Amino acid sequence: MTSQDKPESNAPGKERPARVPFSTVLASIVGLWLCYFLLTTLRGELVDLGFAQEAFWRRALASAVGIVITIGFWCVLRLFDARALWVKIGAALLLSLPVAVLIAQSNQMVFASMEERVFTRTVEQRGFQVRRSESGDLLVDIPVKNIPEITGVEGEGGFATVPAERLQGSSWQQLTEVAYGRYFMLLAWCALYLALLTGEKARAAERREQQFRSAAKAAELRSLRYQVNPHFLFNTLNSLSALVLTGKTEAAERMIQTISTFYRRSLADDPTSDVPLAEEIQLQKLYLDIEAVRFPMRLKTEYRIPPELENCLVPGMILQPLVENSVKHAIAPSAAPVTITLSAREEYGRLVVTVSDNGQADSDETRPGYGIGLANVRERLEARFGDEASLVSGPVPGGYASHLRLPISRGERRREAAE
Repeated sequence: MTSQDKPESNAPGKERPARVPFSTVLASIVGLWLCYFLLTTLRGELVDLGFAQEAFWRRALASAVGIVITIGFWCVLRLFDARALWVKIGAALLLSLPVAVLIAQSNQMVFASMEERVFTRTVEQRGFQVRRSESGDLLVDIPVKNIPEITGVEGEGGFATVPAERLQGSSWQQLTEVAYGRYFMLLAWCALYLALLTGEKARAAERREQQFRSAAKAAELRSLRYQVNPHFLFNTLNSLSALVLTGKTEAAERMIQTISTFYRRSLADDPTSDVPLAEEIQLQKLYLDIEAVRFPMRLKTEYRIPPELENCLVPGMILQPLVENSVKHAIAPSAAPVTITLSAREEYGRLVVTVSDNGQADSDETRPGYGIGLANVRERLEARFGDEASLVSGPVPGGYASHLRLPISRGERRREAAE
């Protein structure tokens, strides 16, 4: 199996379903129960239930148990993350009910040993009397005038004896009441969790879209870059054929060696990668050395690359079509020497690379900038940099020039392949 056949975990369409990070889930659960703890503590202070210190640590314990149970609830709820929204909502509505009952039961267990004391203190504050019957049941003596709707055996002093359970409610009634409140508290957290999950799915969709765009741009860059090599090869083979037909074997041999070096360096790079400007200039120097075999008396070259700009990154072989245009439209039709100049400068925080010549502009429409080579350069710049790069090409006093303006990005110069 080749490297291209192996599945890639990061390839578009191969990502796992979106998940809310555990740290985010934990923060939401802790925040929920912290709010519960603070609100119930505030309520206890406002209604003066008494036993403040004991109630404080019991509430803290109940909140800690609630956190653990809610984390377990999330472990079950997350099984529905990849399902449709209505399925997730249905699961939240149904699963929250038994979880709310479990939390209510744990809450009763935590407060069971102090429930009777809180009840006794509360009714005594209202002027009622609490006592136990011979069988151990808790009874409350309430003046009949305060609760005329209660019927019972009236004792001495005009008191009615009422079982405490009748005022408190049965254990099941208390459990139901607490579970009811916890149920809606859990539903509120489920709504928050579904909102977080929706946000994660939206971010995952954005990442996948960006991956598809990057893959499409990479494919476009490869296609545009691969257009350069056949065009260059066609021109150099024509030049080589002309040397062979004219019997210039030594020049042809030098040209073959230079072509070999050029392709060894240019084809070694990723077609979508950027290279230091110094390496790009070196490649163009090789190409111009090849063309110098064809035009030994007419082709002159100058290189004006400041050392501080040599490590600025540019798309690989981006200058090739521009240099070829100068050779085709300035040197080939001219009988006089023509100088091709490759220069670079920094201008307003951007890298400006110029390919110019002092040849006479011809009437061919390709020279003003409508040819395949210049179109290729513009498309590559747009695919790589969008609106941040531009190409301006046209006649200038004394010749013709093409200016590339690129964002400045610096990298380390790699060792030459020939070393």
